[in-house]
This record gives sequence, C-alpha cells and structure tokens, in this order.
Amino acid sequence: MALPVQQQAKYWGIAAAVFLVTLWYLGDVILPFVLGGAIAYCLDPIADRLERMGLSRVLSVLVITLLAVLSFIVATLLVIPTLIHQATGLINTAPQLFQHLQSSLTERFPQLMDADSTIRQQLLAVGEAIRAKGGDFVNGVLSSALSLINMVVLIVVVPVVAFYLLLDWDRMVARVDDLLPRDHAPAIREVAQEIDRTLASFIRGQGTVCLILGTYYALSLAVVGLSFGLVVGSIAGLISFIPYIGAIVGGLLALGLAIYQFWGDPIWIAAVAGIFVVGQMVEGNVLTPKLVGGSVGLHPVWLIFALSVFGTLFGFVGLLLAVPIAASLGVVTRFLMARYKAGLLYQGKSGNS
Repeated sequence: MALPVQQQAKYWGIAAAVFLVTLWYLGDVILPFVLGGAIAYCLDPIADRLERMGLSRVLSVLVITLLAVLSFIVATLLVIPTLIHQATGLINTAPQLFQHLQSSLTERFPQLMDADSTIRQQLLAVGEAIRAKGGDFVNGVLSSALSLINMVVLIVVVPVVAFYLLLDWDRMVARVDDLLPRDHAPAIREVAQEIDRTLASFIRGQGTVCLILGTYYALSLAVVGLSFGLVVGSIAGLISFIPYIGAIVGGLLALGLAIYQFWGDPIWIAAVAGIFVVGQMVEGNVLTPKLVGGSVGLHPVWLIFALSVFGTLFGFVGLLLAVPIAASLGVVTRFLMARYKAGLLYQGKSGNS
C-alpha cells in the first residue's frame, strides 16, 4: 500500500532540505565533483555516438579524454595567457578612457565640467579608484581563483571525476532508475526526461552557441584592430546564454573602446557595431533555432533570478547549479500545473460531467 500523500510530501521535503544544507556546508569542497559531473553530462552524448559507431565505452571515453587534454593544453599555452594579459591591460587603460570621456564632455558641455561640477568630481573619483584598485582587483581575483580551484583540482581531480562518471554514466542512470519508488516511477521518468531535454537544449545547445559567438566576436574584433578585442569578445560570448545581455554588454564595451581608439574614423566604429549586429542576426536566425530549439522553458528573468539567488547563497558552486536547478524546478512546476488542471480542484464538478 502506498504511503499517504502527507508522508510522501514530508519525506521529499526532508530530502530537499538535506540537499540544500549539504550544499550550504560543503560549498567549495564539492566543486570538483560538480564540475566533473557537468563535464560528464555534456560529453555523454558524444560517448554514446562513438559507441554507436562501433567503439566500446572505455575506448570512447579514452578518445574523448585525449581530445580534451589536447584542447586544454592548447588553451593553456595560447588563449588563457592572452586573455589574462588583455584583461589586465583593459583595467589599466580604464583611467585613460575616463579622461577621454572627461575631455569630450568638457569640449561639448563646458558648463557641466567646471572645477566644482559634480560630474567632474565623480569622473575623477571613478578614474582614481580604477587606477588605484584595478590592478589589485585583477590580482585578487586571480589569487582567489587559484586558491579556490588550485592546480591539483584543475589538473587532477576534475578530469578524474569526469572520466569515471562518464565511464559509468549509463550504469548510474540505470541504477537510479531501479531505485525509484514503484508507484511514482512512470511520473518521475516523465519529469526526468523532460528535465534532460531542457538541460540538453540549454546547457549543451546554448553552451555551443556561446562558444561560437565568443570565437566570432573575439576574432572579428581582432581583425578590425580593436584593442582588447579578444577579451571583449570572450566576455560577450560567455554571457550570451542570457538573451540579448551578451550582445548589449559586449557591444557597449566594444563601442566604447572603438570610439576611444578610432575617434574621427567612423568607418571602423561602424565596423565594430556591424560585428555585433551580424552576430545577433546569426544567433537569432541560425544558431539558436538549430542548436537550442524553439522553446527551452527558461525565461530570462527566471534565469537571472536563479543565478542571483544561488550565487548569493552558495557562491561559485551555486552559480554552477543555478541553471540545472532552475530548469528542473521549471519542469516540475509545469508538470504540477498540468496535473492541477486535470484534477477536480481546478475543474470542479463540471470536469466530470
């Protein structure tokens, strides 16, 4: 005989509370396992495809691991140092940008930029703060990142966790399926399959879109000769998973740099603007429909809210888990709403007539 609904709700509530408390207390300790699980989840379709091509699971995972190691070595030797160098240079150049803005405002609006002007005082304060703290900020971010994700975790723990999870992924899924409560197994499988489709569309699909856009923006801005184009394009691509935000932030930053660098040469400023216009057209008409799909079920406001809440409560681990948890909650909510509309509470007596 099945447990009463009240007891089932109590047990599931306790399980959810235990999960959140564990996430709260363990925090950064589980970071390599979260990263490893995310990597294994994203690579599992590739391993399945290699298996369908005739390779064994072990050989498929070995091939994927070898390609991942080679990609990591190339990124470490070529891309990452350049990104760090340009990011540091961008922050160090920021005071000059503010001085250029101050000069432009002085020429066009001299009455606003006199010695006692509030705007002038604020610009000077911002410029001095960036000059004084910009380098310390970069060094602090890098040192805290190295303390959070040290070389041992980065080089050893995360790849090892991802390797073993990817190797045993299908068996783990089968084991979890075997442990599902029999009365609710069909409903749980239905919800789990919908969650997987949502995550696959968003994480795998949108991740590919971000990679393509970041590469396009970085290379295009570098071709037109924009200073710090690589880091600006990477930032725009990285945050492109939030609709329009990546293009707006990256576009404004790139246009600001272009106006500062190409002042008096509107052709190159227009070229920088055109890069982001073309990127948005390609993303909206080609990349997102093909790789992500028409409807993922993650509203941008809900996504931003989840990132803010989980990032504030659980730090970097919360940011990693925000998207899958938000997607899962969205799927569960839609499932419960469908059950509610099919029930007597919603339809009343007229539903049976």
